[in-house]
Amino acid sequence: MTALRRPVAAVLFDLDGTLIDSAPDLAAAANHMRGLRGLQPLPHASLRMHAGSGARGMLGAAFELAPGQAGYEAMRDEFLARYEDCMLQQTRPFEAVAPLLDALEARRLPWGIVTNKALRYAEPVALALGLWPRATALVGGDSTPHTKPHPAPLLEAARRLGLPPQHCVYVGDDPRDMRAGRAAGMATLAAAWGYLGVESPLEAWDADAVLAHPMELLHWLDLP
Repeated sequence: MTALRRPVAAVLFDLDGTLIDSAPDLAAAANHMRGLRGLQPLPHASLRMHAGSGARGMLGAAFELAPGQAGYEAMRDEFLARYEDCMLQQTRPFEAVAPLLDALEARRLPWGIVTNKALRYAEPVALALGLWPRATALVGGDSTPHTKPHPAPLLEAARRLGLPPQHCVYVGDDPRDMRAGRAAGMATLAAAWGYLGVESPLEAWDADAVLAHPMELLHWLDLP
């Protein structure tokens, strides 16, 4: 892996699938809805890859229902209400995230969170897991008029940090993260331990690097 050759003043992370594993609670909410309709639960493994897309991904996998189809909005609202009830039951940071964040802070390199998850859910989850207000910025899916892959959330995070976007790096587990980061002028790193979605293979994301493990970020940043 080639180390970075331009200065980085902050690291921004996606939340679900990058810092935290929320797939078990998202899958539980979807399977609860299936149970109410007399359907058998789906294996978590079949739902996990869709977790990065939140309600849209879960409803697509569990009910073959997509935005714009009849009944989607009511089902989305039901899913979000169920998810809010259970969103901290099994969700945890990925195992290597804590030492990574400790290492960044020890080197006085600020880090923040940019997620498409609405702040109504992102804030309590990040707070309960010790990520907020430890993070220097938390930008949610409703913090700006646009969500990723639009660059607006990443630009807002850079603004809150008082940094030029090109001095930030964004780490995420979805091709939308890479597109948003590039559009914002940031270096982009793919988190191979995450959900990865179903849109395209990891090799096609055009990331600046693929991290197999969270601690590989320190090597890429050329930090001792």
